Amino acid sequence: MSGSPSLYSFPDTDDLARQLRTYLIQNQNSSIDRHDVFRVAVSGGSLPKVLAESLLLPGNGSKEDTVRFSKWHIFFADERCVPHNHPDSNYRLLKDELLSKIPPEMGAPTVHPIDEKIVEQDDPQELADAYQEELTRDFAAKETVKLPIFDLILLGCGPDGHTCSLFPGHELLREKDAWVAAETNSPKPPPKRITLTLPVVTHAISIAFVVAGEGKKVILKKIFDTEEGKSLPSGLVNAGAGSKVSWFTDASAVVGILFPKQGSL
Repeated sequence: MSGSPSLYSFPDTDDLARQLRTYLIQNQNSSIDRHDVFRVAVSGGSLPKVLAESLLLPGNGSKEDTVRFSKWHIFFADERCVPHNHPDSNYRLLKDELLSKIPPEMGAPTVHPIDEKIVEQDDPQELADAYQEELTRDFAAKETVKLPIFDLILLGCGPDGHTCSLFPGHELLREKDAWVAAETNSPKPPPKRITLTLPVVTHAISIAFVVAGEGKKVILKKIFDTEEGKSLPSGLVNAGAGSKVSWFTDASAVVGILFPKQGSL
């Protein structure tokens, strides 16, 4: 992929949330114009809270500032192999932070969580296969589509540079065929997870990382300013998707980074 990612830095998390809202609605509207639906994959961590701060802000009523949740299909970029009500569940996190707070007049998104009945089998590969089938039902048969094309994938970045449940140096980073892969021994608990694979992530029309806080400045400097950082999972997304990638950060997360930063969309 040609081009470089865009690194946006805003004074604080409130400004970040406002700018992220503009970006989200721009992607939403272009997707709805294109095919009358907005397919989004989200990860966990601090992202659902920031999404709520962005999307539940009062709009001005214009098309450019209206969230149309009834057109959203929300998938999970990764998920832990736990029931929906478990504290480690990304679905529960998104539900608690965002889904349960959406007022009825904004519409209701279609959400695609993992299958709890398969979670009970305690087999991450079965769960990954089932979630891939869920994707094929929404994106078309896998026989006719090499990779699903998400309109937008929203990601975080861990202090080790991991994103989704793709960890540094892991063999899953070399997976080329599966859309959804199983992780049975995650270096970060819980150990059993499923994740979108790197080709699916980089194939999306748009990809956004949302990263804030002083605790992220060391890993962001490594990703953006060093050769070593290019081989980390988040760096591989930058390399594989280029100009399709936007990073939304606050000022404290990018202190000392030499890579050019932008202050507005």
